[in-house]
Amino acid sequence: MVISPKIQFRLNVFFITLAVLAITFLSLYSFGYLDELQVILAKDNYIFYWMLLVGVFAEIVAGSMGMGYGVICTTTLLFLGIPPHAVSASIHSAESFTTAAGSISHIKLKNVSKSLVKKLAIPAIIGAIIGAVSLTYLGEYYSKITKTIISFYTLYLGFKIFLNAFKPKQNKSLKKKTNLTRLGIIGGFIDSFAGGGWGPLVTGTLIKNSFTPRFAVGSSTVAKFILTITAAVTFFFTLGIQHWNIILGLLIGGIITAPFSAMLTAKLPVKSMFVVIGILVIVMSSITILKSVF
Repeated sequence: MVISPKIQFRLNVFFITLAVLAITFLSLYSFGYLDELQVILAKDNYIFYWMLLVGVFAEIVAGSMGMGYGVICTTTLLFLGIPPHAVSASIHSAESFTTAAGSISHIKLKNVSKSLVKKLAIPAIIGAIIGAVSLTYLGEYYSKITKTIISFYTLYLGFKIFLNAFKPKQNKSLKKKTNLTRLGIIGGFIDSFAGGGWGPLVTGTLIKNSFTPRFAVGSSTVAKFILTITAAVTFFFTLGIQHWNIILGLLIGGIITAPFSAMLTAKLPVKSMFVVIGILVIVMSSITILKSVF
């Protein structure tokens, strides 16, 4: 079986991560810190282990559908009652590593247009900073209202994901004019403020407007990495490090699953997944809205 460079790179990251985790585990065991680690990981109703599962699931969805990581994580964390600003900060901290791996992979495969990345990333940085600062203030002082607004947004994305299963295949057409500056700013703001949404909005718009799919996905991924780092750094300066157990769970779950999600892309029934994930996001978002209102 011939393994593509993209999958080979993800496998290398996977084995390096396993080695680091094994060395860390053995070191903690040797110095007698393993019991203390188990107590720490059991905090907040074992949320680390729940986030590990969410990270695995979200990465499988993102790997097979090309979008959905932020939406799945945001919807789940809001459903579990995590404050909105902590939700986005945790997701972007974890995504800094997973999007870095994806970006390096696309660069190695020459799927990236430097000019497209530049036109998207610079305005995305501005949007990400505005979104992170806004969420820090609103999430802290108006948590209930902010959670409701973000839940309505994830509800909208849930319907959008669901309807993707029934979209007819579009014929190739001439490339439509796209305002990349506006797209980057709005995409960066929404992704930073809502915890996700760059893929469905930006990558989806580029492909819909007939940009070459490989360059649309690759360039959008690199721009997403840049805005993710920007959002994570902004949250670090405004909030500090909070809920590290959520970040660690999402990060380990995503990295462990990444190489296999690429292999599963051709195996999984994407249409059925659109339906299942769409319904799941709709239901969880609806429950969060109801809990916020009543």
